[in-house]
Amino acid sequence: MTEHSGGIDPQELEAAFSLFTAASQQLTDAYADLERQVVSLTQQLEIANGHLRRELEEKAALSRRLSLLLERLPGGMLELDAEGRVALMNPAAQRMLAPLQVGDAWAPFVAAQLEATSGADLWLYPRADGELRLSVVGADVPEEGGEILLVQDLTESWQLQQSLAHHKRLAAMGEMAAGLAHQLRTPLATALLYAGHLNKPGLAEPDRLKFADKALARLHHLESLIQNMLWFVRRQEVPSEEVELAACLQEAVQTLQPQLDAARISLRLDIDVAARVRANRKELLGVFLNLLENAIQASSVGAVIELSLVFAADFATIDITDHGKGMSPEVQERLFEPFFTTRKEGTGLGLAIVRNLVDQFGGEISVSSTLGHGSTFVVKLPAKGVASNV
Repeated sequence: MTEHSGGIDPQELEAAFSLFTAASQQLTDAYADLERQVVSLTQQLEIANGHLRRELEEKAALSRRLSLLLERLPGGMLELDAEGRVALMNPAAQRMLAPLQVGDAWAPFVAAQLEATSGADLWLYPRADGELRLSVVGADVPEEGGEILLVQDLTESWQLQQSLAHHKRLAAMGEMAAGLAHQLRTPLATALLYAGHLNKPGLAEPDRLKFADKALARLHHLESLIQNMLWFVRRQEVPSEEVELAACLQEAVQTLQPQLDAARISLRLDIDVAARVRANRKELLGVFLNLLENAIQASSVGAVIELSLVFAADFATIDITDHGKGMSPEVQERLFEPFFTTRKEGTGLGLAIVRNLVDQFGGEISVSSTLGHGSTFVVKLPAKGVASNV
C-alpha cells in the first residue's frame, strides 16, 4: 500500500504527456504559421522595395533630365532662397549675369549692375564686351520660401527691331519725299503760270491783279503745305494745359459757322458735358477744326452733322458724324497715312497730323464708315478732371 502511494500514477503521467504533446503541436503550428507570415512579409517587402527602387530610379532619371535641360536651356534660370541669395543658376544665367555667382545676394547685384528701362521687366546690363538687354521675370515659390527668376537675352532681337525700324524710316522718308515732290509741284507750277501771265505786255490792270492774287494764293497754299510737312517730320512735343472740351468744341463750331451757313448744313450738338483733358488748346482746336471741315466737305447741301461729347470711365469721347458719301474699307485703311488723300486739293497731311496730335495727348482716333451712308470719327482722350457746371 505504501509503495503504490509513493509512485507516479501512470494515468497522470499519460495526461501530462498528452498535454505536452498538444502544447508541442501548438508551438509547431504557431512556428509554421509564423514562417508563412515571414515569407509573406518578405515577399511584400521585396515588392515594396522593388516599387521603391523603381520610383527612386525614375526620380533619379527625372533629376538627370531636369539637370540636363537646365544646363542646355538657352534662357537663364535662377533660384533665390528666402534671404534673396542665389541658390541655383544654370550656365546660361552664369554667362548672361557674370560675375554673379551662387551665394551672392540678388538685390545688391541688380542695384549695382542693372539699369531699369521704360519697359516692364526689361533691364540694361552694361558690360565690357557690350551692353545687354535682358528680360527678367520672377515667380514666387511660397512652398520653398524663395523665388524663381527667368532671364532672357533680348539684345539681338532688339538690334533686329532697331534695324527694321531704321529701314522702315528710310522707306517712309522715300515715300514722303516722293509725296512732297508731287504735292509741291502742282501749286508751284500754278503759281509760276500765273506769274508768267504778269509779264505779258498790254495786260489789263484788273487781269494783272487777278493773276497776282491767284499766284499769291497758290504760294500761301505752298507755304501751308511746307509748314504742315515740317510739323509732321519734326513731331515736336507741344506744351499742354487743362482744356475744357465743351468750350474748345464750341469755339471750333463758331469758327466754322460761316462755312456751315454757306453750305446750308445744320450741326446737331450734344456737348453739354463738363470734362477737362490735358492737351495743347491750340492744337486740340486744330484737331476738331480738321475733322469738322472734313465732315462739311463730305456732306451735301442741307445735310446734318452730329457732334457729341461723352465722359465716362476717365475718358472723354468726341464723335463727329456726317451722312455724306462715306468711304470704302480700302480708303479707311489708308486714311491716316501721310500724303494719302481722295480730294484734288487735299495735301494728305491733315489726318496724319491729327492722329499724331491725338497720340501726343495720350488718346486715340478711329473711323467707321459705310460707302454711301456717311462716316463717324471718334476721338478718345484721357480725362484729367471733371469741372462742375454748378
